[in-house]
Amino acid sequence: MGLSFPLILIVRFLVSLMMFYLILAASSSGVQPLCHDDERFALLQFKESFIINQSASRDPSAYPKWDGVECNKDTGHVIALDLSSSCLKGFLNSNSSLFRLAHLQNLNLDDNDFNSSPIPTSFRRLSRLTELSLSYSVFSGQIPSEILELSKLVLLDLSYNPLLKLQKSGLTVIAQNLTNLEVLYLDQVVISSNVPNILANLSFLTNLSLRKCDLHGEFPVGIFGLPNLQLLRIGINEYLTGCLPEFNRTSLLVSLRLGSTNFYGELPDSIGHLKSLVRLTACYCNFSGEIPSSLGNVTNLNVLELQSNRLSGSVPQSISRLVNLELLYIHDNNLSGMVEFELFLRLRSLSHLQLSGNNISLLTKASTNSTFPKFRILLLADCDLGKFPEFLRNQDQLELLDLGGNKIHGQVPKWVGNVSIKTLGALDLRYNFLTGFDQLPVNLKDLLLDFNMLQGSLPIPPPSIASYSVSNNRLTGEIPHLICNLSLITNLDLSSNNLGGLLPQCLGNLSHSVSLDLHGNNFHGTIPRICGEASKLMMIDFSQNHLQGRVPRSLAKCTKLEAINLGNNQIHDIFPSWLGILPELRILILGSNKLYGTIRSSDSNFKFPKLQIIDLSNNHISGKLPSEHFQNWKAMQIVDAESLTYMGKIQTLGISAESTLDITSFYSITMINKGTKMEYEKVPDFLIAIDLSSNKFEGEIPEMVGNLNGLIWLNISNNFLTGPIPYTLTNLTRLESLDLSQNQLSGVIPPQLTELTFLSHFNVSHNRLTGPIPHGKQFDTFNNSSFSDQNPELCGNTLSKKCWNPEDSLPPSSSHNSEFAFDFGWKEIVMGYGCGFVFGAMSGQIVVTKKYGWFMKTFGIG
Repeated sequence: MGLSFPLILIVRFLVSLMMFYLILAASSSGVQPLCHDDERFALLQFKESFIINQSASRDPSAYPKWDGVECNKDTGHVIALDLSSSCLKGFLNSNSSLFRLAHLQNLNLDDNDFNSSPIPTSFRRLSRLTELSLSYSVFSGQIPSEILELSKLVLLDLSYNPLLKLQKSGLTVIAQNLTNLEVLYLDQVVISSNVPNILANLSFLTNLSLRKCDLHGEFPVGIFGLPNLQLLRIGINEYLTGCLPEFNRTSLLVSLRLGSTNFYGELPDSIGHLKSLVRLTACYCNFSGEIPSSLGNVTNLNVLELQSNRLSGSVPQSISRLVNLELLYIHDNNLSGMVEFELFLRLRSLSHLQLSGNNISLLTKASTNSTFPKFRILLLADCDLGKFPEFLRNQDQLELLDLGGNKIHGQVPKWVGNVSIKTLGALDLRYNFLTGFDQLPVNLKDLLLDFNMLQGSLPIPPPSIASYSVSNNRLTGEIPHLICNLSLITNLDLSSNNLGGLLPQCLGNLSHSVSLDLHGNNFHGTIPRICGEASKLMMIDFSQNHLQGRVPRSLAKCTKLEAINLGNNQIHDIFPSWLGILPELRILILGSNKLYGTIRSSDSNFKFPKLQIIDLSNNHISGKLPSEHFQNWKAMQIVDAESLTYMGKIQTLGISAESTLDITSFYSITMINKGTKMEYEKVPDFLIAIDLSSNKFEGEIPEMVGNLNGLIWLNISNNFLTGPIPYTLTNLTRLESLDLSQNQLSGVIPPQLTELTFLSHFNVSHNRLTGPIPHGKQFDTFNNSSFSDQNPELCGNTLSKKCWNPEDSLPPSSSHNSEFAFDFGWKEIVMGYGCGFVFGAMSGQIVVTKKYGWFMKTFGIG
């Protein structure tokens, strides 16, 4: 048997340690000493200040290599120390013996774990340093100015220390002090500033990498023209803008990576001058115009990534000259026209091709020529193919194949089952007109067949499957028990078919499941026990079926659940407050069931800490509104309007680390919004909504609702609620929809509600409200139906019943302290004003008559 990994590590460590001592002890061999005694002891002290921990290094081949010591053969001073990937863990302090090695020229401590310690200022003592590399080494804090004063530096690499920060003027200081710099890597260091023009003065610079540094402003065009520049990486800086310059023929650029920035404008024709360019990454930007035909002159190009821009026009024929191209991504643009697929088949080295998301129509010939390139990733969605391309028969190395949205009709051909039978991991055939298939590759991990015309019983994919989606087809019958043999499945989507029968109890045994979506079918019976002890389940949607029984208590073990949708069934249960123990639950939909009883006081352990959306509408729940729950729903009290992302999970398709495609599966919900039943295919992260309508709630609306500052929808209509509309609702400044209709609410409509400037739907009809309707802002846009029915004592311009004085409709008020005033109707207010006027007039006359002299003297009249 082979040696265990820990034993191998110990052996390698001992060998390295012996070599280390041999190097340091060479002075006793009669040869000129290699290292001075004081520097030997300094190195030994440095070694002993750390522990050896395999997890301290990312490199799987890392080991404690103390053989990276180099001493000057003439002087005996240590001039180089390479301890990269040496599994060192511990703090690096300013008093470390490392800083006694004053003659060091090259220092490499990459890929260790210095425990988030700050970079010591003692680096100023290593003034002879020409190369300093500290990447992937878990440093934190401000980069000390002493580092930026090491004027002999030719290489500085502090990259991939995301807790490191560079002072605002740091790039300027680097350009002023480190004038000999050739290599500067600061990836994932927090810089948060503009890139100064002075950086273009570093004429020796060959490599500049500033990826994911929170750069902003306009990128200096002069940097592109640096005479020795070979590598420029400034991607993943979303606020960094700029345009590409006119390139000259002497440019030495080998790699240009601008992806995920805000660069704009056209790709210049002069890009064809970059004869040395091997990689061009300009994806996820705002480039527009056509792909220049001169790009075909860059014949050394190996990687071309232009996806997710606004490029238009046709695919240039000159691309066929890029004979060294391996990766071509031009998907998700506005490219158009007819393209012969032969254009790409001439590129013998091409292994990754993505054309999806354009307006391209591909023409393919019925050829099986064996000289075609061997594709690994082929994404041809929405290319109007009309059929399975014949050249696929010859592909035996495909890992990802996407032919979605290509108007392919009928059965999947049998020969597709033999395409890349050993390697094909992901097959996407969504949005076609497929009716069935006989055979598919046996090693598939991901099979997407949504939005086709599949008929008959549910096809069972191979046992290797991890993600299986056949939603929106015409499948019938029950779920075969063979589905339970899919022990590796993580995502199962059988929604929107005509499947029926009982749910297999073994669904709960699919321990790797992340999402189960069976909504929109005809299943009946009880819901099986779903979660085990180590469940990975994040989403369950069994809505729009005929399921009965209770909410399964086993869901309490699904500690990673983010979304539960059991709406539109026949579940007979009390409100499952015990679901509040789930730490990640964001969406809870139980509407249109047979829930009954009261919502009890919230247990201290059942707080729903991340709940954002709850729908209990159309049930039989009674009692008072759950004010204690309102108080515990902390996620609803947070306003996060800046997020433009959607709730969901990222699904990674593919079978290798290099060949993957991320697809986000969004959570979807159906709710009553603004009086209309609406289906939301994507739920925004910022959405916060409560729907408790059509139940039997009674009592007053608790003022606590006003603390849910993030609310966008609130629907508590069609209950038996009484009392006034609480003025605290004016705190809900993001509210877009408020429905309080069909209750027994009384009192006036709080005029403060006119301050809710986002409110676009408001309904208080079928209540017992009195007084004038507030006017101003959004309230002037609501029509008669928002107020009228069963509110006979309401008056206002939009109603048939006008107020005593039309101008007396309550105006906007900024006061939140007039709660007591809402107990009075408008008649009492008018009577009060009238009596006050009469009493005041009579009193005034008496005062003026009896105190005429005092009055005249005081006010100096006459």
